[in-house]
Amino acid sequence: MSSKVLAKNLAEMFYQSAMLYGDKPAFRTRNKNKQFSTMSFLELYETGVALATGLIALGLEARDHVAVLSENRKEWIISNYGIILSGCADVPRGTDVTDGDIQYILPHSDAKMVFVENETTLQKLERNFRFLPNITHVILMDLDSFSNHSKNKLDNQISLDSKSKTNPQVILMSELITKGKNLRELGDKRVEERITRIQPEDLFTIIYTSGTTGEPKGVMLTHSNMISQLKNIPIHIGPKDRFLSILPVWHSFERVFQMGTIAMGAVQYYTNVRNIREDLSIVKPTFMASAPRLWENLYQAMQMKIQSGSLTMKLLFKIAYVTALNFQRPLHFLKGNRLDLQGRSLIQSAFIAFYSLVSIVVFLFPYLIMDFIVLRKIRQVTGGKLRGSVSGGGSLPFHIDEFFNTVGIPVYEGYGLTETSPGLAFRTPKHLVIGSVGPLFPKTEIQLKDIETGAVIYPPKKGQKGEVYVRGPQIMKGYYKRPDITAKVLSDDGWFNTGDLGIMTYNHTLKIVGRTKETIVLLNGENIEPVPIENKIIQSPLIDHVMVVGQDQKFLGALVLPGLGNFSEYGSTYEELATNKVVLEKIEKEIKNIIRIENGFKSFEKIGEVRLLPKVFEVGDELSAKLSMKRHIITAKYQSLIDSMYAEKVKVSVD
Repeated sequence: MSSKVLAKNLAEMFYQSAMLYGDKPAFRTRNKNKQFSTMSFLELYETGVALATGLIALGLEARDHVAVLSENRKEWIISNYGIILSGCADVPRGTDVTDGDIQYILPHSDAKMVFVENETTLQKLERNFRFLPNITHVILMDLDSFSNHSKNKLDNQISLDSKSKTNPQVILMSELITKGKNLRELGDKRVEERITRIQPEDLFTIIYTSGTTGEPKGVMLTHSNMISQLKNIPIHIGPKDRFLSILPVWHSFERVFQMGTIAMGAVQYYTNVRNIREDLSIVKPTFMASAPRLWENLYQAMQMKIQSGSLTMKLLFKIAYVTALNFQRPLHFLKGNRLDLQGRSLIQSAFIAFYSLVSIVVFLFPYLIMDFIVLRKIRQVTGGKLRGSVSGGGSLPFHIDEFFNTVGIPVYEGYGLTETSPGLAFRTPKHLVIGSVGPLFPKTEIQLKDIETGAVIYPPKKGQKGEVYVRGPQIMKGYYKRPDITAKVLSDDGWFNTGDLGIMTYNHTLKIVGRTKETIVLLNGENIEPVPIENKIIQSPLIDHVMVVGQDQKFLGALVLPGLGNFSEYGSTYEELATNKVVLEKIEKEIKNIIRIENGFKSFEKIGEVRLLPKVFEVGDELSAKLSMKRHIITAKYQSLIDSMYAEKVKVSVD
């Protein structure tokens, strides 16, 4: 984000921001009255120092680990400050944490204390106390979430000066901050001493990855990992920016932007799925991090509004969009930003350049008119001031990507993993190659290797698919207490195997085409990437969600969630639609028309069987917090449906 970040660790960065930006608003979060309350940079730092002082007084040693079970809220960032300023590392999770997560992650991470958001989360923790012998203190963020009965119960339990012999001591975060302030007034300077001892290679967080098979893995990220991100992310954020935070704040993708807004003096607003549309209008953000699902939802809502409008409205939008497309596409080419996977000859380039110039001249004036009459109104859906949004945590469907960038809402797809802090590549205004994730960060190296032989494809060969390996200052230290699985993905010389499949384009940008773990291998040995097929299918308004299956089978199948609003005459619930033969036939016909050779698909990529799902995918179940599909969970849940696709086909072939 800026070479101006001079701090060697995050604690120093917090101090520098407080000194630079002082009383300027740092965070605005909704209070219990649903109104935005403000916390300045200086107030945030001083509160964080007070909390850190209180934590040290409770016995927290330098480099200890502290768990945080909370969603996006003011207390989250304060607790984060307190933990880092005390020279420790956090172990964050959301409030949807399961009993299994608590029983595994808290002991495995060696967490000594734990912050909890509300009564429900505390209850989860309490019923698992017997599995948490190392937890000495539970720090409660929000007493307002408790019922009166529970508050009375807590009165007998909460104390700063006594401790249960069997269970961890429960403490109010507000009281711990007050205790820290009192100690500071008496001259306590232990926080300053802790900060001077923080080394660049010290951990600042251990993030346990979810959504994969087996036990969660604790990704160890260091202060130097995050500082390198703040210095090298090729996006400018400044003191005049308003950043809207909707993704889980403890995820590395959202977190790097949170740290960036602090470092650069921007103000950050916390929002959620319930308030996002209202907050986009009120806050008018200039920048935000986002996930593909957010843009899919906005796209669907906008399309429904257009389709339900008058004939004049539909016609105006169509003219405006086609005009913008015919102006923007050639402009992208002339800027070197039209996706190129094969390498164009000089003759091809000259011909396309001539056509592009003609197209720009022809469509410039109509585009300016349509932009003023139609497109600027569409941009109001994000508040009208958005300079850009980085979309990460999943593949952004091409039609949605192109739609928003065409109407003037800049969406910069990014790429990275928790293990890479997370950024590896981002699109920028200068390198806005739709269909790619942009150029690599400075100081980041890449190799694309053949999946079968391990031979290096890139460098030098562009346009060829290979498994993505990366090396740079953002690569994790390893998986906590798991050198065995660390060694499987991280070599001694620093190369990390992402498990993703990518192509280096002739635009010098990276295109991600799937994951080796997502790759479906049919019985005939054909390797198929399901994501491009799924992204094409969900362009249909008849389909809300789809997952392609077929591992070790003769053909591909698809689990489909039909678009409820488009089949209202056949049922009012997904469960009703799932058993309706007419709906199934319409979906099958739709997919057959989409996935065909004429549309660029291979014969073995055709969908042989379809099954309709009875319920929507939900976060915490079929979807991760980043809204990406948990394929193994969906497969296990609907195994009988999947089996029926192939059992019936076998039966037909036998008969």
